[in-house]
Amino acid sequence: MGKLRQYVPVGRRGNRVPSEAGPEGQRGSAGRRVLSLLNPRSVAGQVFLLQLVVVLLLIVTAVVALVIQDRNSAIQEAGDRSLVAAESFAKAPGTAEAMQSDDPTAALQPHAEAVRKKTGVDYVVALSPYGFRWTHPDPDQIGEHVSASYGEALEGEPYQTTFDSSLGKAVDSTVAVFDEDGTAVGLVTVGVTVDKVTSVVQHQLPVLFAAGGVALLLAAGGSALVSGRLRRQTRGLLPVEMTRMYEHHDAVLHAVREGVIITDGDGKLLLVNDEARRLLALPPKAEGKPVTALGLSPALARLLESARAVTDKVFLAGDLLLAVSLRPVGPKGGVVATLRDTTELRALAGRAEVAGGRLQLLYEASTRIGTTLDMKRTAEELTEVVVPRFADFATVELVESVLLGDEPTGARTEMRRIAAAGIREEAPLNPVGTPLRYVSDNPVSVGMNTGRPVLVPHLAMADGWRAQDPEQTRKVIEYGIHSMISVPLQARGQLLGVVEFWRSEQDPFESDDLSPAEELATRAAVCIDNARRYTREHTTAVTLQRSLLPRTLPELSALEVGHRYLPAQAGVGGDWYDVIPLPGARVALVVGDVVGHGLHAAATMGRLRTAVHNFASLDLSPDELLAHLDDVITRIDQDAAAEGNTEAVTGATCLYAVYDPVSGRCVLARAGHPGPALVSPDGSVTFPDIPVAPPLGVGGGLPVETAELRLAADSRLVLYTDGLVEARGRDIDIGLGMLREALLRTDGATPDGTCRAVLDAMLRDGSSDDIALLVARTRLLDPDRVAEWEVPDDPAAVSRIRAEATGRLESWGLGETALTTELILSELVTNAIRYGASPISLRLLHDGDSLICEVGDGTSTSPHLRRAAITDEGGRGLFLVAQLSRHWGTRYTDRGKIIWAEQSLDAGTTGGLGGLLMADL
Repeated sequence: MGKLRQYVPVGRRGNRVPSEAGPEGQRGSAGRRVLSLLNPRSVAGQVFLLQLVVVLLLIVTAVVALVIQDRNSAIQEAGDRSLVAAESFAKAPGTAEAMQSDDPTAALQPHAEAVRKKTGVDYVVALSPYGFRWTHPDPDQIGEHVSASYGEALEGEPYQTTFDSSLGKAVDSTVAVFDEDGTAVGLVTVGVTVDKVTSVVQHQLPVLFAAGGVALLLAAGGSALVSGRLRRQTRGLLPVEMTRMYEHHDAVLHAVREGVIITDGDGKLLLVNDEARRLLALPPKAEGKPVTALGLSPALARLLESARAVTDKVFLAGDLLLAVSLRPVGPKGGVVATLRDTTELRALAGRAEVAGGRLQLLYEASTRIGTTLDMKRTAEELTEVVVPRFADFATVELVESVLLGDEPTGARTEMRRIAAAGIREEAPLNPVGTPLRYVSDNPVSVGMNTGRPVLVPHLAMADGWRAQDPEQTRKVIEYGIHSMISVPLQARGQLLGVVEFWRSEQDPFESDDLSPAEELATRAAVCIDNARRYTREHTTAVTLQRSLLPRTLPELSALEVGHRYLPAQAGVGGDWYDVIPLPGARVALVVGDVVGHGLHAAATMGRLRTAVHNFASLDLSPDELLAHLDDVITRIDQDAAAEGNTEAVTGATCLYAVYDPVSGRCVLARAGHPGPALVSPDGSVTFPDIPVAPPLGVGGGLPVETAELRLAADSRLVLYTDGLVEARGRDIDIGLGMLREALLRTDGATPDGTCRAVLDAMLRDGSSDDIALLVARTRLLDPDRVAEWEVPDDPAAVSRIRAEATGRLESWGLGETALTTELILSELVTNAIRYGASPISLRLLHDGDSLICEVGDGTSTSPHLRRAAITDEGGRGLFLVAQLSRHWGTRYTDRGKIIWAEQSLDAGTTGGLGGLLMADL
């Protein structure tokens, strides 16, 4: 069989050409590939030669840089060596002394030569301050003058210079030598030639050249590989084939439905396809012109000139919305821009955006409306949410009964505008606070009757709305408000009010706006109804609390009283105070605090105040009264626990004080309550130490201790609850210090002025707890208005006592009351002698419009009033006392009891006595 010729495919059309057989043919093919790489007309050859030249230049540059760097390093090292040697020699011990000796050369020359030889420098020369050599390697040069200037060295700065010597480039360093006084006594100069410094590069030049050759070979091999890869990637295409490929790409570029624009770094148009020409309405010969001269919108032209990356930025081109994407390309700053027509997509996206905006609005309404339990604030929050996102103006009206917290009756009643907001403040809409009553044809009335929102797209054409107030509606239309939506505010099927949304700048309302408007109104109506319920309950609690607190305090001769009560910011509390007149011109002061807030605390406070009045009428001492109050709180807690109302179980604190204006004696007791503050007549402030018992309800029957104070006239006793001195983040000691400072600044103030000053100083940031404050200025009864007698245990002494008492009444100008007073004291003194025990005493007090008769004895037996029968011979004494007195009663002391009777001096009592006797007969 003969030899078969081998064929391999070449080109792109499947043509087959004979290949060279055998090793010779393969070697020829490899040679041709090498020749193609070296051919400068081919792209591969150009790349190969360019890379070789670049690598060669890099190698040469690196070698030259190393040599120059080595030369500079050698000069630097020579300078450092000479400077070190000069400074070492100059600072060596004995150098300065040698220079000041009679023969410096003999002392310095051996040392200078020794240093020169050991350090390898060229010379070490010592000079006098005037430049004459003391040492030199050449003895003939010693004594010669050096003309160089060493001024810098003599001033203390080393002097260094580089010069060309007979041995090559050298570096000379000169330093001065100073004695102990700082005077320059000489100079030391050291010189070193650069060639003596070892050069690393000179020894490594062969290695560098070898490395450069290796790098050149590696670069040549890498360039060959890159060029071969480039040749393979072009697949051997001929110029004609590449032209055909470009034509195909150009056809595709102009056939796509997306505009393409290519500009150069100068902003000139290089390429534009048919779609871009259509979208931008470009002229036929637009290529080569700046983009600013193509009639584009200024924003789009600036974007194309900026050459910054942009993705889908929308621009308006005529009636089209174009999404433009821009990418910078090329080393000269050119850009490629693509354009898509998104007009229809934009319309769909706009509707989706509107829907999304409405959802976002409703979400914000759910979080921002109803943050407080205040109807007015809730309505304001509604208007703040919708303006300007949904409406340009918004107004809210509520039924008058709803504003008062009452249940809506469903009947048409007058409304009142409570909230309004808008993009401008001068809109001619009715202001907040305006009462409104809508006519039947008004769209607002229609909406309230049907319970559905009403849309008025053109207010100028709404006759029913304009009939409400022609002048007002004309101003609204002239202002530019053109459309309105009215939505009734309903909760639990009851009409609470109405909200109106108005537009002037935005497009008129459409039917699609009714749904979000109704949703907003529904959310607001629920919150308003909750606030209405809270308002009703809060009003009820406040009314109850106010009714339980004293409305007015009695006029007293013993005390001048000022008082304040501040409820908590978050509801009704149980703080309370009272001033209770007691027999004998005495006064009881009480301040208390029931734990907790709300109706239960207010009701408990009322029960305690009533109990205190009842116990005070028995004239109990402060410790006994607090013990009884403790039993009352315990029973309240037990009743609440029995009913299963564990939240109602409560405690309380109380401070009770009794002041006697005759002696100035004040007896106090407290149960878990802050102690009082006392302002002396001189203005000093103290906090008396009052024994404290456990709070009421938790004492467990523990005894209550009392304290007794002697108060001078014009003293101020300050009683308060813990809300005044305690606060969140503030210790009670700090609060007491603030109270002391506030009271120190009230010197000479009235009790009412003291209350005002204390609250202004203590409550600048408000309080989260109730506060009760009671300030009492003390007075003392005139001793001339008090008369006392010790009564012997003898019935015969009654007439004498009666006569002396009548004389005292005459001195007081109360002679017209003598008969009545004689009857009262005769009965009381006789009963004390007959049924009581010693000691027996009588005291008359003239206090303002009252005359008080007090008879004390040593027994605790209390008399009882009874009506005697017609046939009884006695038993009418206490009845007569009760009829002739305004008040009478019994109080107990540590040694017995006191029976007292108080007469009124406003009118004469003789006639009353005669009438009583005639009636009895």
